[in-house]
Amino acid sequence: MKPPLLSLRDVHVGLGGNAILREVSADIARGQITALIGPNGCGKTTLLRSILKEVPYAGEIRFHCGHDHSKPAPEHIGYVPQKLNIDVRLPLTVLDLLAMSLHQKPLFLGVNRKTRKMTEELLARVYAPPELLDRPVEKISGGELQRVLLGLALQLKPELLLLDEPAAGIDFQTQKKFYDLLAELNRTTGVTILLVSHELTVVSEHAHHVLCLKDGRIQCQGPPTVVLTGENLMQTFGLDMAVFSHHHHH
Repeated sequence: MKPPLLSLRDVHVGLGGNAILREVSADIARGQITALIGPNGCGKTTLLRSILKEVPYAGEIRFHCGHDHSKPAPEHIGYVPQKLNIDVRLPLTVLDLLAMSLHQKPLFLGVNRKTRKMTEELLARVYAPPELLDRPVEKISGGELQRVLLGLALQLKPELLLLDEPAAGIDFQTQKKFYDLLAELNRTTGVTILLVSHELTVVSEHAHHVLCLKDGRIQCQGPPTVVLTGENLMQTFGLDMAVFSHHHHH
């Protein structure tokens, strides 16, 4: 395995007296795609949020990053959430959304030409057409929105990209294109990717390493060929397995 960009040692998270994560230890290999799989409610999102330092945890989460070794936490983490926490009824265009995130300044000041050019470049990186910029956020498809959010996450040139079920609610063909795009970004830029996914077909095709989480613990981990066996999946997902094997064979 390649050297880790991120190591987790004995990570525990408890919320309201309940243990959400227990004794989680794993290495996220530099330059590779690691998939995090497991049943709903097993702690996958909490693990991503611990890495982002959004929830308090015990144990050690350590970055071995290339940007600035005096501070062990990288500034360079891109994050694509499962869904966007903005009111989509706001009359925002894609350009507004990107400009707001790039500059953190009020939109009524307008978007200058330089910013527009930056946003066009962001969309180009994720193979989204520039005319998307002028469309209202509420009118674009789920797949287009995920590309916009991915473009935004890539803007910081992250060393680590965290994705929380980035293609949930998107039809299978669009999902496949989105994951192919992630694999291409990983190949061409060397960005390390940690993604939560329910799509085992995608995981077996694109991930270099798989972590199975169940009840807040890592049940098994390793390359997809070793981890994605009927026995392991049954142990991880239990009775939900029928749903997962259904996805797996499509």
